[in-house]
Amino acid sequence: MTHVVPVFVTPSPRIRQVGLDRPWAWLAAGWRDLVSAPGVGLGYGGAFAALGLLVTFGAWSAGAPYLILPLAAGFMLVAPILAVGLYDTSRRRALGLPVDLAGAFSAWRRNPTQIGLMGVALMLFLLLWIRIATLLFALFFSRDTPSLARLVEQIFLSANGLPFLVLGTAFGAALAAAVFAISVMSVPMLLDRPVNVFTAIATSITAVRHNLRAMAVWAALIALFTTVGLVTFYIGLAVTLPLIAHASWHAFRDIVVPEDGAARGDDDPAPAYRP
Repeated sequence: MTHVVPVFVTPSPRIRQVGLDRPWAWLAAGWRDLVSAPGVGLGYGGAFAALGLLVTFGAWSAGAPYLILPLAAGFMLVAPILAVGLYDTSRRRALGLPVDLAGAFSAWRRNPTQIGLMGVALMLFLLLWIRIATLLFALFFSRDTPSLARLVEQIFLSANGLPFLVLGTAFGAALAAAVFAISVMSVPMLLDRPVNVFTAIATSITAVRHNLRAMAVWAALIALFTTVGLVTFYIGLAVTLPLIAHASWHAFRDIVVPEDGAARGDDDPAPAYRP
């Protein structure tokens, strides 16, 4: 008798196409989570805002102020993995479970190996970005390295500043787009299910590919709220980080079909695709 065995232990994940208006619904749901558990959200966001200030002060004190801007921009590359605890807070609220700050900071234990591998991947993207930014800075300012007092003037108002900003923005946008594609669904999925990082990344890329318009709006909103948090000297991150993280969990719940096949988010579920 011939035996047939599955290639994968679990069924292949499926994603759904969503409307262009869904990002606003995710933001509304994220805001409800933040308001319902403000101690967790603001405490978690405040901790990373303090970390941002510490890193900035460290670069300043080390005589490398030119690293402050790329480090701040690089925050967007690793933010998905830093927000794991906030995803778990939204997950627990949906299940009617208690939430607390200690539990949020230990949420990675649900799938430690795979979440850790995803964290390493995003850290590599951050290191690549820092390397690119450092090389660009050396290329355009090697002859006249601006002092700390003249850093902003030299970067934003000098002749070398414009091409430096254009190239830096182009490289940064390309890396940010790649990170968004591989992480926007994968990190919440690694928390939600016992899947491996390759399955999660494939699911995330498929979700973005089949929801390009909605995902473009969502990426723009993430960039906007993150920028607001950064330009307020990281203080705004105490609010914008948990808001975006909670909303990202609801984006995952809306797009990635649950393992039992039930629809999430819309009353009229769209066709699902296998990555």
